[in-house]
Amino acid sequence: MKKTSTPSTKSAPKAEGEGADRIAKVIARAGLCSRRDAESWIADGRVSLNGKTLESPAVTVKPGDKILVDGKPLPERDRTRLWLFHKPKGTVTTTYDPEGRQTVFDILPEELPRVMTVGRLDINTEGLLLLTNDGGLARVLELPATGWLRRYRVRAHGEVDQAALDKLKDGVAIDGILYGGVEATLDRKQGDNVWLTVGLREGKNREVKNILAYLGLSVNRLIRLSFGPFQLGDLADGTIEEVPRRVLRAQLGDRLSIEAGADFDLREGDRDPVQTRIVEAREGEEPQRRKPARAGARTSRASEAEPPLRA
Repeated sequence: MKKTSTPSTKSAPKAEGEGADRIAKVIARAGLCSRRDAESWIADGRVSLNGKTLESPAVTVKPGDKILVDGKPLPERDRTRLWLFHKPKGTVTTTYDPEGRQTVFDILPEELPRVMTVGRLDINTEGLLLLTNDGGLARVLELPATGWLRRYRVRAHGEVDQAALDKLKDGVAIDGILYGGVEATLDRKQGDNVWLTVGLREGKNREVKNILAYLGLSVNRLIRLSFGPFQLGDLADGTIEEVPRRVLRAQLGDRLSIEAGADFDLREGDRDPVQTRIVEAREGEEPQRRKPARAGARTSRASEAEPPLRA
């Protein structure tokens, strides 16, 4: 194709109609990693385009270009998919843990395609963790600007009243960090502990624990109940279920779908949703078999229901 006389540079994105896109975005769409990680891989010399090792992510690619990561071609792009996973306490959400702790990827079903987490939960936090094969979707859902409420059930040691919790609605500054408005409700007192329901939209590192510590509370159990319209419901500990394609499309809506560049077209080889996983028995316990979770049973409703919890 001949170059036009319109001024351009190699790094300038082409029109979407020409099928060109930034290389980091293409790698993320293939489900290998997030867009930010893809840029790091390029800087580390792990990515080549048409036989040439790249040094900068400021490159656009078009259909037919040959992209290799660590010498291997990109996997064929799948449609955009999302899973709900009940993260067990004691697992980390990184792909690899240098301390040798168990990661969530160690206990995911082998038949699951390559996925990444939408945000992170620390090792002692349990509950709903979203997984996706689409780096563009992960990036959009992690952004505070998306405005999705994340709700947690919290058990904490100490005393607090509803009046003190209500003051969090306008946000609070702690050690120079500004936390946005938090919705917090005192559910009940139990001995030296209190049970709270906490909702926030930013998801800063250790946000719930830091804010409650500011009120004199020490969190000793933290369960994420929901992330936007997707909720934990009665999904058993260590199990996973896929959000049906039609439900995911409806919940994202046009704006987020476009922003994420989501692809909902069915593929010829589409499989049945991965519905459940039997988590490995912990030391000293017998393996516990669980009934398969019914895919999509609770994903289309607003995040109101709470799972039964043993205090």
